[in-house]
Amino acid sequence: MKDNLDELLPLVDEEGTVIGSATRGECHNGLKPLHPVVHLYVFNFLGELYLQKRPLWKEIQPGKWDMSVGGHVEYGETPENALRREMYEELGMIDIKTRFVGKHIYESQRERELVYVYVTLYQESVSPSKDELDDGRFWTMREIYEAMGKEVLTPNIS
Repeated sequence: MKDNLDELLPLVDEEGTVIGSATRGECHNGLKPLHPVVHLYVFNFLGELYLQKRPLWKEIQPGKWDMSVGGHVEYGETPENALRREMYEELGMIDIKTRFVGKHIYESQRERELVYVYVTLYQESVSPSKDELDDGRFWTMREIYEAMGKEVLTPNIS
């Protein structure tokens, strides 16, 4: 499996207003057009954070542990709808109450994203998709701190 570089993504201004479109490949080629993504951080009642392990076939940050749920907003889709889609695709979660906590711009050497951040408190078992992820589990804050700076976590966590 690999990322669909022809997938059409919206281009947005810093407020999130759609101003155009581009393919995933164009968004990740180093020219850095601003495009929206969603991130969900799933906590349990013990204060642990669920992290997903990105598959080795991913073009960006392969094999690293990342936020609970994350993905691109597709062209014509709202961030809220993208979040629901990604929650289902990656963790099989349906009708989970989430809270929007804000948005920020993330920039790396290859891309620039407008990140819509959400959180949820979830106590049920989580089943990562075998097609979308390599693994997933709840981490204690101590485990996360100990993994920082060791090339284990994506920049979204460290």
